[in-house]
Amino acid sequence: MMNKKMDTPLPRAAQVKQVTRAHVAHARVTPARAARTTLAFAAALCVSACAMHGETTPLTAQTSARFLETPPGWTSAAPADTLSRGPWWTLFGDPTLDALVPRVAVSNQTVAAAAAAVEESRAAVREQQAAFFPTLSLDVGVTRSGVGGKGSGGVATTTAGGTIVTSGGSSNRTTRYTGGLGASWEPDLWGSIRNSVSAATANAQASEADLANALLVAQTTFVTDYLSVREADAEITILQATITGYQRALKITQNRYNAAIAQKSDVLQAETTLANAQADLAALVQQRAQLFHAMAVLAGQAPANFHLPAGEWKSTTVPAIPVGVPSELLQRRPDIAAAERRVAAANAQIGVARAAYFPSLTLSANGDEASSSLSKLFNVSSLAWSLGASLAETIFDGGARTARVDEAKATWNQQIANYRQTVLTAFQGVEDQLSNGGSLEQQQALRRTASQAADQTEQEMQNRYQQGLVAYTDVVTAQASALSARRALLQVSLSRQTAAIQMVAELGGGWTSQQLDDSKGAPMDSAQSPAASASGNAGVVGSAH
Repeated sequence: MMNKKMDTPLPRAAQVKQVTRAHVAHARVTPARAARTTLAFAAALCVSACAMHGETTPLTAQTSARFLETPPGWTSAAPADTLSRGPWWTLFGDPTLDALVPRVAVSNQTVAAAAAAVEESRAAVREQQAAFFPTLSLDVGVTRSGVGGKGSGGVATTTAGGTIVTSGGSSNRTTRYTGGLGASWEPDLWGSIRNSVSAATANAQASEADLANALLVAQTTFVTDYLSVREADAEITILQATITGYQRALKITQNRYNAAIAQKSDVLQAETTLANAQADLAALVQQRAQLFHAMAVLAGQAPANFHLPAGEWKSTTVPAIPVGVPSELLQRRPDIAAAERRVAAANAQIGVARAAYFPSLTLSANGDEASSSLSKLFNVSSLAWSLGASLAETIFDGGARTARVDEAKATWNQQIANYRQTVLTAFQGVEDQLSNGGSLEQQQALRRTASQAADQTEQEMQNRYQQGLVAYTDVVTAQASALSARRALLQVSLSRQTAAIQMVAELGGGWTSQQLDDSKGAPMDSAQSPAASASGNAGVVGSAH
């Protein structure tokens, strides 16, 4: 039942068609009957409505059946490969490294910020989901009022429900108690709320993938810095031994000069060679310190509180990383998963924008009571109620809704392009590391041969110089070549290990997109959050810098 005549005339620029009905409690139409009428009206609209969705074009990206740079003899890995069985850094077989890397997940502040972003996005999901439910409001109040002086004619009071109550003239003061309960609900007829929830959920999953990527980047950087420190320690050891040898050679040359066997230039060349080696040692110590400082920051500690003494470097340990097939890369890289989720979020926003073309329905119910006595406030005779439904539709907006839909589509296309570029970049990274792995392995073998030959040449030249068979310039040349070959061998060994770490990063570090299906926008448990102990102080390894 609907009144054909509205209580008040509609404004000139009206966009709302309102159907409402209000009675006091003793009216002939009961609240139950009015509620049934309103719900029937809403149900008719719901049945005739169709949900708005975003674009349905499948998301695709350029892939290949195999990697181009796969070395001969390599086989495709099964999905449950080595990277999925535990912390990937344990493949280097270094107990000190195994003890240090977990600090990154606990104390790194970049990871902590990414974890907070995940909490923020999950809260946004819950905020959007709340729009599925009605809104309830409660209004209670008390009013003390009066007019004129003592013995005046009466008092007029307006209640919260709009009812005017006038007291008698026996008193110029009156107290009124009011109470009201209201409810409103906007059914999701066109899928606006549903698409908003989908967009928020996709953004939350993208934030989770961003967190996994931030953790992976921090871990790979930390492991790279650690191995670089160990390589610096090995180079420092070599330089210290070389300097000891140069000092011995300088002493021999000085003695030969004192005995008038050698020339002064031989002594000067020996001093030059020694000073250059000592300068290289000082630069290497500085480089080691900078790497150490970077490790401390990645572990969430001040460098003064972080300790890593010189230790043994397993330069020959280079784990073989199974690469699998190219299609698996789309599920194993968190940055690709994040890009795909942002495409899904942008697609849902198209549905939100399209829903604005259709009218919005709002159902409302209100109940108000007013009494001059608190004890009589909840009497049925003082109850006024109303049930209503309003339908709002924008008739003209100058093309604003169409522009918002076009904007949402453009954002969607932008996210698709970003996704495809992320996939291509990922394939490039894997191909680069596959190529590096084979090349560096060959280089390491050749550098080892060159180093062994240079060491033998250096020894032979020193012996021949002491016999007076060659000039000291030949000794200096042999010494420089030998030192350069030793250091080059260490550096290429580090490059092989760094390439293996980078391959781990390119393959996602054992992460899979299946992990995004476990959250569904739920709050992150404190025990699971990488930032749960971000301010904690990790233990100390060793006792000296």
